Amino acid sequence: MTTLLVIPARYASTRFPGKALAELAGATGERKTLIRRSWEAAMAVRGIDRVVVATDDRRISDEAKGFGAEVVMTSGACENGTERCAEAHDALGQRFDIVVNLQGDAPLTPSWFVEDLVAALETHPTAEVATPVLRCSGRALAGFLEDRRAGRVGATTAVFGIDKRALYFSKEVIPYTTHDYPAEEMTPVFHHVGVYAYRPSALAAYPRWKTGPLESLEGLEQLRFLERERPVLCVEVDARGRQFWELNNPEDVPRIEAMLAEMGLE
Repeated sequence: MTTLLVIPARYASTRFPGKALAELAGATGERKTLIRRSWEAAMAVRGIDRVVVATDDRRISDEAKGFGAEVVMTSGACENGTERCAEAHDALGQRFDIVVNLQGDAPLTPSWFVEDLVAALETHPTAEVATPVLRCSGRALAGFLEDRRAGRVGATTAVFGIDKRALYFSKEVIPYTTHDYPAEEMTPVFHHVGVYAYRPSALAAYPRWKTGPLESLEGLEQLRFLERERPVLCVEVDARGRQFWELNNPEDVPRIEAMLAEMGLE
């Protein structure tokens, strides 16, 4: 099966305008833009046939071409990364069996998260979309709860059934639990990792569907699939000791830089 990996990137981010071009210092002090770090993460994934940056902004396009990325220009009408991936896939002739959306704000995404995701979609013929989930430690859960108390939009959490089909995704911490978990203990809360693998038919249908009330309330693009009762497979992944975080707010920059330094990533 042929696989296209798309990195959707826009300049007009609501919470962090221009974040695709924000510079992050690595372990050696070298500063690289967020879009470059995301592209480098994509290039480390095995089994991908083509990697493209999809954007509607010339500044991002120029930056991406400058470090050697292939760029597909998309329209400014795309409401989210999934719509941008659909437009990019269409522009490339719709000839791939699987399309991966590695969002341009997740440079710490381990390569095996994407590899496990593609493998799961290949072996689950009824799943139209697959996305990774990471079981939270007590420490991670405490961080999520602190973000919510402080009014910060932090991680997204996921709940799913015994068949691993998603039931819901939320920016609130779900499921609710009153248990106090030690830092290293695993919890029943799963961090949703913002990576998706789509079958072309589901991806092509997505932009034609109207935004539903849950997607509007939560601001989570994957809820459009659930509101249309299209199955989304949650694939549990193993961090293997790697830290993971997405750049959602300007305050996340020092957090990600600290993780890059701790993991020795340039």
